[in-house]
Amino acid sequence: MVYEHEIPSGSKLYFGESAKIKREMEFVSAELLDNLGFEEIVTPLFSYHQHESFDDKKPLLKLNDEQNHEVTLRADSTADVVRIVTKRLGRSTESKKWFYIQPTVTFPTKEQYQIGAEVIDGSFEEVAKTAVMLLAEMDAKPVMQIANIRIPHLLNEKYGVSLDVLKSMHIEQIMAIDLPWIEQLVRINAVSDLDDLSAFPSDIKAELEKIKEATQAVKYDNMVISPLFYAKMRYYDSLTFRMFEGNALLAMGGIYTIDGVEAAGFALYTDECVMNKMDKGN
Repeated sequence: MVYEHEIPSGSKLYFGESAKIKREMEFVSAELLDNLGFEEIVTPLFSYHQHESFDDKKPLLKLNDEQNHEVTLRADSTADVVRIVTKRLGRSTESKKWFYIQPTVTFPTKEQYQIGAEVIDGSFEEVAKTAVMLLAEMDAKPVMQIANIRIPHLLNEKYGVSLDVLKSMHIEQIMAIDLPWIEQLVRINAVSDLDDLSAFPSDIKAELEKIKEATQAVKYDNMVISPLFYAKMRYYDSLTFRMFEGNALLAMGGIYTIDGVEAAGFALYTDECVMNKMDKGN
């Protein structure tokens, strides 16, 4: 029996103080991003192409249009922003910097509000610094975890390490792999661990150097390095970052390629940011 006051598990309800905090966060973020030269975009809730962004299609909520073509509810904003800007808007706009404030919806009934930004031909440094600025406006200074998705792919393609093992982060299985430098790779955690990369083969070393350069460019004082982190979003192919405060994931972003378009972007997870602020009593 479903009572009149019940809402589905995973859906969001904001009222009173939480609604006020959410509205203020979205307003301040929109103002800041606008001042940084970003144009705003609100993408359709329905999409034909969401399945191209996910290795696992289970989170997608599927419907059909009037011609019986399959559509899905927006489960990810990044891919649709890039496709719409580069293919549908095309020559009607010269802007390469876009932001959105909108929710995503995934199976079975999960809503997630996001504040995101995408920069066509953008850099890791720009989007990471922008995310830091937004979070600072929310009185948050989380840990920034930097990774490079190319490293797990190299381990899989050239060194026979299963992506399933990397996705699940079975450290004991990874450490047992017969590679003389694998233990040192697993133990990289601090920025200072990137000072001496001489033990690694040239391909792995080159990708670790990219992480090192990113830490020097962003210049954030609370960083950890996670060279084995593997993002499940299909389009990430190089440097990525995640930002945590306590156990809450507040933001995620990085460099990616969609339909041959190179870009950089991030999403702040508004729901977690609101709860984080409320927990601090701000």
